[in-house]
Amino acid sequence: MDRKEKRKIILGVGVGNALEWYDWTAYSIFAAYFAGQFFHAKDPVTALLGTLAIFGAGFFMRPLGGLFFGWFADKYGRRQAMSVSMLITAGGSLLIGISPNYQMIGAAAAVFLLLGRMLQGFGHGGEVVSSFTYVTEMAPRKSRGLWSSSVFVFVTLGVIAATLLGAILSSTLGTDAVREWAWRVPFILGGLLGVYALYLRRKLDETPMFRAKVEAAAAAKAAGLATPRTRGLGREIWRHRRACLRIVGLAAGGTVMFYVWSIMAPAFAMGPLKMDPTQVLWISTGANVFFMACLVFWGWLSDRVGRKFNWYFFAVGAIVLIIPLTLVLNGGPEVWRLAFYMGIGMVLISAPTAIMPATFPEQFPTHVRAVGMGLPYSIAGALAGGTAPYLQTWLYSQGNPRIFDIYLMVLCAFVLVAAIASPETRGKDLNDESLVEAT
Repeated sequence: MDRKEKRKIILGVGVGNALEWYDWTAYSIFAAYFAGQFFHAKDPVTALLGTLAIFGAGFFMRPLGGLFFGWFADKYGRRQAMSVSMLITAGGSLLIGISPNYQMIGAAAAVFLLLGRMLQGFGHGGEVVSSFTYVTEMAPRKSRGLWSSSVFVFVTLGVIAATLLGAILSSTLGTDAVREWAWRVPFILGGLLGVYALYLRRKLDETPMFRAKVEAAAAAKAAGLATPRTRGLGREIWRHRRACLRIVGLAAGGTVMFYVWSIMAPAFAMGPLKMDPTQVLWISTGANVFFMACLVFWGWLSDRVGRKFNWYFFAVGAIVLIIPLTLVLNGGPEVWRLAFYMGIGMVLISAPTAIMPATFPEQFPTHVRAVGMGLPYSIAGALAGGTAPYLQTWLYSQGNPRIFDIYLMVLCAFVLVAAIASPETRGKDLNDESLVEAT
């Protein structure tokens, strides 16, 4: 590939990733604003808990999206799966943006919010599966880690876009206007921008490995030989169950800490900690810019020293620093506490995040790569990441924030165990598999 072709691939995947995560993050950023629009609750914390419960419902749709689009990507191609999943996520965002509120239709308003969030979750699960696989298969072998980091660089751009829009709206229109109606703007905008991302992705080529798999399967069928596809999806996943379990262990802690440090920290600071919303959103924007620089560094480093070092650095560092960072954040309403909390967190969480799009697909052969990595990753995200915001807010409201810290430390301990059990995949030849086996 020449430079132009590489740029087209990274941009085509990246813009779609940015929009997917912009839609996904907008819910977290604006949850504190629109919680009272969908739930009839005099206590703001109760309304926020209801909104976060629906946030978790989106996570529980991700395994279904991961399973469906993993199968779809392995059968019909990575590019097709990326395009369809992105449209579903954009549609869910648009639905949230135009949903009637509690004053209009009563308790049924929450149903519209739930449906929109479920569509976002289903599409988001497919986006992770297809984009991770696509980038891994298209990347040059010796710089797969660096290419992998570009996925979350664009993801972070989407997070920044949602956060920055929140800061601009609250600065120019005021908190009351955002709470009343302006919170709809990011969701409607995200839905409409999905058309542009679709245009970029339809110009992408399918990966050489998927094309080779299709050609090999056709040749095997003509020769009367068995192919992996004929053995059944469930049986193929079972054959790679150890890799699936490793991904669950790695992804659970990584996903939760990404949301705690990067996504939920601003909402938590504006809600229970009562920090100034405008200052919080600007600090979050700066922290995510710093996060992008860290991602590129860790992706580059993994191509030189290996993937496992990144996981060790994150797991050990998080176990040691989770409680001290939480004590700093909860020490008062000063916004510098949030800046310190997110800054250190970004250094730690960027280490595994940069290489997830490479490490997870590298565990599987081509014929089951998308669904093999996507299903356990989505399950881990649903069970751990989907419940984390609700659990954090509820434990804080009950005066037991330390229990949540211990929970995070246990998840990071599982990351360490899974990293020790994982093979080193830096420089792995993704074509070193037998696509056709004798009957």
